[in-house]
Amino acid sequence: MKLAYFDDFQVGVIKGDNIVDVTSLLSDIPHRDRRDLMAGLIEHFDRYGPRLEVAVAARDGVPLASVKLRPPLPRPRQIDCMAVNYLEDGTLPKPEPINGFHKSPSAIIGPDDTMVLGDVPATVFEGEAELALVIGKRASHVPASEAMSYVFGYMAFIDGSARGLLPPGNTFYQIKSRETFAPIGPYIVTADEVADPQNLQIRLWVNGELKQDFNTSDMAHNIARCVEWVSSIHTLEPGDILATGTNHRGLSAFQDGDTIELEIEQVGRLRFHIRDDLKRTWPRETRFQNSQKLAETGEKPPLTGVLSKQLTGKYASS
Repeated sequence: MKLAYFDDFQVGVIKGDNIVDVTSLLSDIPHRDRRDLMAGLIEHFDRYGPRLEVAVAARDGVPLASVKLRPPLPRPRQIDCMAVNYLEDGTLPKPEPINGFHKSPSAIIGPDDTMVLGDVPATVFEGEAELALVIGKRASHVPASEAMSYVFGYMAFIDGSARGLLPPGNTFYQIKSRETFAPIGPYIVTADEVADPQNLQIRLWVNGELKQDFNTSDMAHNIARCVEWVSSIHTLEPGDILATGTNHRGLSAFQDGDTIELEIEQVGRLRFHIRDDLKRTWPRETRFQNSQKLAETGEKPPLTGVLSKQLTGKYASS
């Protein structure tokens, strides 16, 4: 099943090229407003799922093209992100130690929304294409052998980053938790529809040019291990988001006017836009392309360091 929010945060189920409004079936879920309904539906899906199946079978819905899709989890309790969790197309000799960070829930935006690059002296702005897990039930100290039963579903996720902000060592808070820096969507695909989440192709385009193209089979620490590790640190609740990391080799600078499209096999295609009122520019090369240039000069490129120098605009160095 594919679950979405649309228009005024009605809850919908995707049916082919249509979406079926099922909001009225969820009215007895406790909620402040409709933005809480999705988490409640996830928590009680055993009860509500069969109702939705019957309703969707009986209704045609309306064309997806006629509605505005919203972020499928507009108000998650928390967002956990895995750090350096890919073997970079097998170029790393061994996995980096498992690591992660929190990202502010206020960073969430949805399909066709806009990521805003703020007036801060970032060396470059990037967005990392990632497969995100949606947690389905309360998870605390979950062993890897049981971890997949705690995954409700999957969605596309962008981990926006404003690289290079000072002070040194304050790496993740200022870089990752800026408002609009967590595009998600276009909907949640329930786990039963994804045959093997450890073998999904992830592709990201910038203005129609393919930049990132990698497979989840390249994860350094697989999904089950990620759930095990995060749940050993703090409890996960239904509707929480766990983003599983990216392959950094295809990252490139996001810039004003860009249209970004992220597609994950079996999970869907998420499109959003970039706005930078300062109109700053960077080279369009990927990290891999820049590292090749460095290799030609004999320099050793860093794994995830900034390789693109700002070309024009405020904060560009001479």
